[in-house]
Amino acid sequence: MKSVTAEHLIKTYRKGNVRALDDLSLDVEEGTVLTVLGPNGAGKTTVVRILATLLAAESGSASVCGIDVMKHPEKVREIIGLSGQYAAVDETLTGWDNLVMFGRLYHLDRNAAIKRADELLERFSLTDSARRPIKTYSGGMRRRLDLAASLIVQPKVLFLDEPTTGLDPRGRQEMWGVIEELVTGGVTLLLTTQYLDEADQLADDIVVVDHGKVIAHGTSDALKREVGGERLEVVVVEEHVSATLEIVARVSGERPSYDQGLHRISTPVTTGAAALIEVLRSLDSEGIHPLDVALKRPSLDDVFMALTGHVAQDEVPAENLKKQKGGRS
Repeated sequence: MKSVTAEHLIKTYRKGNVRALDDLSLDVEEGTVLTVLGPNGAGKTTVVRILATLLAAESGSASVCGIDVMKHPEKVREIIGLSGQYAAVDETLTGWDNLVMFGRLYHLDRNAAIKRADELLERFSLTDSARRPIKTYSGGMRRRLDLAASLIVQPKVLFLDEPTTGLDPRGRQEMWGVIEELVTGGVTLLLTTQYLDEADQLADDIVVVDHGKVIAHGTSDALKREVGGERLEVVVVEEHVSATLEIVARVSGERPSYDQGLHRISTPVTTGAAALIEVLRSLDSEGIHPLDVALKRPSLDDVFMALTGHVAQDEVPAENLKKQKGGRS
C-alpha cells in the first residue's frame, strides 16, 4: 500500500522563470523509507513542502494515506510530521517549553502535552538539558528537538528535509539511529538529502532528482547496477605497467583504463572474484608483485556522477542563491 503519492507535479517560482518541479512523480510504500536524493536546487524541499500542504503545486496531484493534499490539507496535517532544514523552535524558550507549546498547538490538553514532552525529551536524550534555553543547544541537539516536535502527534507519515545538514559525524550517526528506530516503529518516511552515504544507509528506495525532474528510481543496489558491475583495479610500479595492462585486458576481455599518475590500471569485470584471482595468478607467474589490488562495486557517488555529470554537493548557481535562502531547494 502506498502511503504517499505525487503525480506530475509542476511548480515554478519568479513568475515562471524558475521551474522547481518539472513533471515530478514519486510514491512511498507504507512503512518504508524513500530517499529523495539530489544537489542543492534540485527541487527536494519544494516537493516536501507540497506534500506537507505548505505550498501549492500549479498542476499535478498528491496524496498522503489516500487523502488529497490539495483538497483536504487540514486532514493531511493531522497525520503527518515535518522536520525542515532549519530547526523550527523558539530559541528564547527551553526545550521543555517548546515541546509543551507544540503539544498545545496540536490541541492536546496541558497534562497530555506535558506527558508527551517528557516522553520525547527522554527518547531523544534531551532530559538533562530540558530546562535550558534553546539558544544554548548545540546544532545536533536542536535537530533532535526539532525532530521530537514533529512527533508530538505520533504521525503516520514523516517528512524529513535534509535532517543531518550541518551536523558533525557523531551527530549524523545519532540522527540515523533515531530515524531507523522510527521506521522500525512503523512510521513511513520521506527523507531528502544530498548526502550519498545517507541514502545508502537509510533508504529502502531512492529517487534521484535533478533540475526538478526524477532522473532515476530504484534501490541502492539497483541504481549501482545501472552504472555497471564491479571494477578491478591494480596498482603496479611503472616498469610493470605494460605487462599488467596485457594481463588485465586478457582476463577481463575489456580495454583497461590507465591512470598514469598513480600507475593504476582499472577495468570492468563480470566474473568478480574469479577475475581477481586469475589476474593475481597471472601477475605472480610473471614475477609481478602489485602494490595494491581491489575489486570495487560502484558507489552512489558513481551513480550520481553517471546520471547527472556532477557531484551531489554541487554549489548552487549564483542566480539560485536568493531562492535557496528563502527556504526552497
